[in-house]
Amino acid sequence: MTSIVTSFRFQRTALALAVCAAFAPVQAQAEDDAASAAQTTISVGLGAVDGSNADRALFRQYNGLRDQSAVGMLDIDYSLRKPETSSWVQFTGSNLLGDTRELGLVWKNPGSWKFTADYGELVHYDPNTVNTGLLGAGSTTPQVVVVPQGTGAELDLKTKRTSLGLGFTKIISPRLQFAVDLKTENKEGARLFGLGQICSPLITGSCNTALGSGVLMLPEPINANHSQVEARLSYALEKLRFSVGYYGSFYRNDNAALQPNLGGFASTTPVLNSLALAPDNQAHQLDLSGSYDFTSTTHGSFKLGYAQATQNADFAGAGLVGPAGVANLGAQVNTTMAKIGITSRPIPKLSLLADLRYEDKDDQTPLANYNVAGAGATAVSATNRDLSSKKIKGKLQASWQFTSDYRGTLGADYESIDRGAFTATSAVSGFIPLRQETTETGVRAELRRRLTNDLSGAISISSSKRDGSNWLQGSSSATGVTEVADPATSLSSAIFMPTLADRQRDKIKLFADWQPSEKLSLQFSAEEGKDKFSTPSTYGLHDTRMNQFSVDWGYALSDKWALNGYVSQGLQTLNQSHPAGYVIAFDNTNTGVGLGFTGKLASKLLVGGNLSYVDDKSVYKQTLVSSGGLPDVVYRQTALKLFGKYELEKGSSVRVDLVHQRVSVNDWAWDNNGAQFAYSDGTTVTQNPNQTVSFIGVTYIYLLK
Repeated sequence: MTSIVTSFRFQRTALALAVCAAFAPVQAQAEDDAASAAQTTISVGLGAVDGSNADRALFRQYNGLRDQSAVGMLDIDYSLRKPETSSWVQFTGSNLLGDTRELGLVWKNPGSWKFTADYGELVHYDPNTVNTGLLGAGSTTPQVVVVPQGTGAELDLKTKRTSLGLGFTKIISPRLQFAVDLKTENKEGARLFGLGQICSPLITGSCNTALGSGVLMLPEPINANHSQVEARLSYALEKLRFSVGYYGSFYRNDNAALQPNLGGFASTTPVLNSLALAPDNQAHQLDLSGSYDFTSTTHGSFKLGYAQATQNADFAGAGLVGPAGVANLGAQVNTTMAKIGITSRPIPKLSLLADLRYEDKDDQTPLANYNVAGAGATAVSATNRDLSSKKIKGKLQASWQFTSDYRGTLGADYESIDRGAFTATSAVSGFIPLRQETTETGVRAELRRRLTNDLSGAISISSSKRDGSNWLQGSSSATGVTEVADPATSLSSAIFMPTLADRQRDKIKLFADWQPSEKLSLQFSAEEGKDKFSTPSTYGLHDTRMNQFSVDWGYALSDKWALNGYVSQGLQTLNQSHPAGYVIAFDNTNTGVGLGFTGKLASKLLVGGNLSYVDDKSVYKQTLVSSGGLPDVVYRQTALKLFGKYELEKGSSVRVDLVHQRVSVNDWAWDNNGAQFAYSDGTTVTQNPNQTVSFIGVTYIYLLK
């Protein structure tokens, strides 16, 4: 719950007793020792926001300003340094009265040990408003109730993360060090989720009565924990340094399945009415890494690793039904990794680098008939697929120092993936073409100028080509795959996976940092890239393209006033073809502009602010559609932020922040020119297309010594 602070004027003694009581023993010790230095900064204040919940939908996502129009603000920063014992304690707390509070503690003796602890909360409110007749939303057993569109109850979805972390590092000797970190995070709440069986009322009016069909909004119930542990022991000799590490990941989900009461939408096959959620799983990894100095100019590095990931949550415990005689998936994937590298500088102007990495992923999950095609006597079963793979990745690089200002680099890259033999029992009919192996080779070059006088920068170009083994095709009358002898003929109308297709990738990048005068500085960045895909078919993804350009600048008007700003634009395009002459071209353009200032109106008054504008537009162009394609999706945001900070006296000040934000958004997935999408039970999801909100916050900042 968010608290509201109605007063932020405190006496020094009252403030010290109220907020710093937890540090009283340390503070008292510091006062007795003149050599110690303790310092506490406290910020406390009140914020207020206008607008309705609909106006705040995007603004409120993480700040908790959902129902209330005012919020309290409290931040603490405490530190204590004791030179005589070389110890240091620091405690920080931010947004302690809000929904995104964070606490952090660092206690250390540099050169000997360090202890850390942190706690955090993060609440996310879904910006969409759901109107539904669903009962028990957010539970594992919701009940679908059909209501006329727009006549249900409003449902606000949110998720909350609560995290705790502990860490300890001990320098046992100048050569030996041990470190361990523990992290755990609970996540609870509900988020947009659903079940799509056959149809929607936008497609056919029979959805509300057809047995076992419908598109339904069923929020995913979330109640899970993810814990991680990492430990490392490091040892250093004169030339050899190495460390042994362990990493463990443990995921537990109290909600193993969603089992709704679908009413008239329920299938006559009960198993089809349940949805499995993320199952419990765990992973363990051991690694040995290090480096060795062959000479003062030649250094080697290595890393060996082994990891095992398992998932064996029982089907029955989740209310699910598995294949006959199979209690759980019994998933196990073992990954072995080895990496070696070497860097050398044989002559002062030449630097060399080489890296080679090998990864063997061994999928030992038992095969079982999880998939069924058809029904009755004609039903055919298929198993899961063995997803083992072997990857080899290498890099060679040489750099030459032409002058003290210019440095050039040439490099070559290589990557191969072997996906192993296809699991013949995992498919019962034809499917898209596959490849067992793909290989990608690339070259790159860079010329870099270091900062001298007023200009530095770099230009780089790269090109890579991917191809692979012969294509494999399934049969509609037999299991397994066969190699295609003439893909140009037999696969001319197939759809190919972009990750397996031949691809040519080219990219160029430019960066410059220019300071033409003491008052003006500019940074330029530009990038252009294109992927071209080639397959035996005329269908599928043809090409993608991206480019990005940005300029950042700063200008000092005087010793007291400064301006800054930026302009950026990014473009992404995608072109693909589908059967029957259907072509789609997707373009996304993102433009951003910002202008800011800081300055001093008086010796004790600091002011600043910035005005920013963002325009993100996605365009869907299609052939064979009378409208020319899907409607555009556009997001625009204009935000004005101003602040003023006045020093009342030494160690205390008041800060005022003002934010005014306007957002316009439209998304045809939910609403298109007034035609609102409705789920089969009448549920709707909406968001105010035009949102305007203003926020003002007043903070008192006090430094206590």
